[in-house]
Amino acid sequence: MDTLSYKTISANKATANKEWVVVDATDQVLGRLGSKVAKILRGKYKPCFTPNADCGDNVIIINANKVKMTGNKWTDRVYLRFSGYPGGQKSFSPSDVAKGYKGYERLFKHVVRGMLPKSRLGDHLMKNLYIYEGPEHNHAAQTPKTIDINSYK
Repeated sequence: MDTLSYKTISANKATANKEWVVVDATDQVLGRLGSKVAKILRGKYKPCFTPNADCGDNVIIINANKVKMTGNKWTDRVYLRFSGYPGGQKSFSPSDVAKGYKGYERLFKHVVRGMLPKSRLGDHLMKNLYIYEGPEHNHAAQTPKTIDINSYK
């Protein structure tokens, strides 16, 4: 037994092996893509996953405006916002959000944020997500690798 080690290794900020990945959202379903991106951000596909640390990858989503939703969710789904004042509740559909300023970025951030922890760790993980509506991004210096999101479970 002196040659085997049974110690559990917990990743932290210094030992995490973070990478940059590019995901193409063309013809992907929004919720399914969002759940896979949330897992990548969290680091759940890595063997060194630690629940209380940021050990996930930095994700760049391109072609966000080519994403799909199944059924009539573009018009029937309702997102709510409340200002805190009486009568201050407003409702939006995903098509309304997408038409607005940075619409698809807001839509993706809303979907992915709901699948991350509701804590400071979740806030920190959201800073590792970059969304672009076109095929270009300005993170070429990080040499990101393009992944096929359909190969992930």
